[in-house]
Amino acid sequence: MRKINIGLLGCGTVGTGVARILLEKKDLISSRIGAVLELKYVADLDTSLDRGIKFAEGVFVSDASKVVDDPEIDIIIELIGGEKIAKDLILRAIDNKKQIVTANKALLASSGNEIFKAAGVKGVDVAYEASVGGCMPVIKSIRESLIGNNISSMTGILNGTCNYILSKITDDGSTFEAALLEAQIKGFAEADPTLDIEGLDTAHKLAVINSIAYGMEINLKDIYIEGISKITPLDIEFAGQFGYRIKLLAISKHRGNFVEARVHPTMIPFRNMLSNVNGSLNAVTITGDDVGDILLYGKGAGMMPTASAIISDIADLARNILCGSVGRVPLLSCQMTNIRSIPILPVDEILTQYYFRFSSQDRPGVLSKISGILGKYGISLKSVHQKGRKTNGSVPIVMFTHLCREEDVRKAFDEISKLDVVSSKPALIRIEDDSEED
Repeated sequence: MRKINIGLLGCGTVGTGVARILLEKKDLISSRIGAVLELKYVADLDTSLDRGIKFAEGVFVSDASKVVDDPEIDIIIELIGGEKIAKDLILRAIDNKKQIVTANKALLASSGNEIFKAAGVKGVDVAYEASVGGCMPVIKSIRESLIGNNISSMTGILNGTCNYILSKITDDGSTFEAALLEAQIKGFAEADPTLDIEGLDTAHKLAVINSIAYGMEINLKDIYIEGISKITPLDIEFAGQFGYRIKLLAISKHRGNFVEARVHPTMIPFRNMLSNVNGSLNAVTITGDDVGDILLYGKGAGMMPTASAIISDIADLARNILCGSVGRVPLLSCQMTNIRSIPILPVDEILTQYYFRFSSQDRPGVLSKISGILGKYGISLKSVHQKGRKTNGSVPIVMFTHLCREEDVRKAFDEISKLDVVSSKPALIRIEDDSEED
């Protein structure tokens, strides 16, 4: 049976999981692929840490160059993370005509176009299933299973940290700070959670799947990004009273010559399947013209779920090697010559529904002032509610709108914020509710 040599760069949490599967399930995987996957090298700067795995003599090294430059290595797995060093090593491995597996969504979002172009020139494959959605086969589903579909939209919960925090606030009444601390204690959140809670991690993933779904160049810089740090328990409570849950969503819609791509906290109705995806789980709904809506659901991170997705990529590349095939499946959804530059619709031009919360003085004429400004900018109200009791002379006013334009909402909010009857900064949350519109 043919032997396929593998080099693993990075042996942190996920790298340890990959090594464990390759070593402990070697016979199972060989029986399914028809080749022996040999873990020849594991490179990591920390060679002293006990990872609970017994490597053969000489397998564990501290020099990544030894791995990427070894002529016997067939497949390189990059799990270092970050961008600069990982990019340099991947490009060097590509130049050495190694097949590449990576889970590095940040790198792909920022430099994927360059990496894929280099791989095309050198005639190698880059597999990256684990970069989006952990164990969920998001990449394979869009690129292969839905190849005959025109994808019209994708909506996803793609960050387990944010979903865990919002679920704790919703279900247990936790504060944001307490929910974040618990997520960190349980290992769902990093010590520095900025990438997660400010929406950047989700945007990296959205940039990747946009490219696959629509045949466009990877474009991170034009995606609108807003995190969950300003979401309050009060807004979550009000959302529930009106039949909504708040989730951090990646939203993508094909708009002809444009793509709408945004990441932000979103109210979705209870009947939406994503509203019941709780804890650290991920899910994504993909809408195609032939299949309608499909839902992928599962663990979006963690040692073994992510390692499982990486092993699937290794298996695909190993099968290609056995058949002498490269580029059998395009690196993105289309052949590289058909990848286009499709602009992302500026956020000011999107049309959606909104939830507004104003804290205003409880006196006559306040509501008419606010409503008058909203009407001035063409914002049509669906409902208006005064909620709760007076606090320090102010009462919360909650409004839901019909479809309106983001730019108009921003202008109206800027004007309303300057009213002397508004006692604190207004809150705004976008709504995705397909029951709209009359």
